[in-house]
Amino acid sequence: MNLALWIVTGLLAVAYLLGGAFKAFTPKEKIAASGAGAQWVEDFGPVAVKSIGAVEMLASTALILPAVLNTAPILVPLAATGLVLLMLGATLTRYRRHEPAYMAVDLAYTLLAAFVAWGRFGPEPFTG
Repeated sequence: MNLALWIVTGLLAVAYLLGGAFKAFTPKEKIAASGAGAQWVEDFGPVAVKSIGAVEMLASTALILPAVLNTAPILVPLAATGLVLLMLGATLTRYRRHEPAYMAVDLAYTLLAAFVAWGRFGPEPFTG
């Protein structure tokens, strides 16, 4: 279980670090032009898009560093819980925009983050 949690956590951390950096450092117009799955940015202002990116980058860091450094490891499941909430918001945005295929992807990320939160709060918490 611990290995599975580390694998999922690592994949989430990489995905959110890269996705968050893209949102934080790329102009909103360029994000919107990057593909059909990025049209959601039209529903948000530039500051909100950059803020979402910053939150994603912070969460990706909080998924890994507290456990690796053995400093406040409770931050790992809290960060995963925050990502669940963020992705539920993303899912609602996709629902409002009538984008079921992208909504399914957001739900998959939600479930992966929920697995990490559940695993680290429950059967495989970090101790020390």
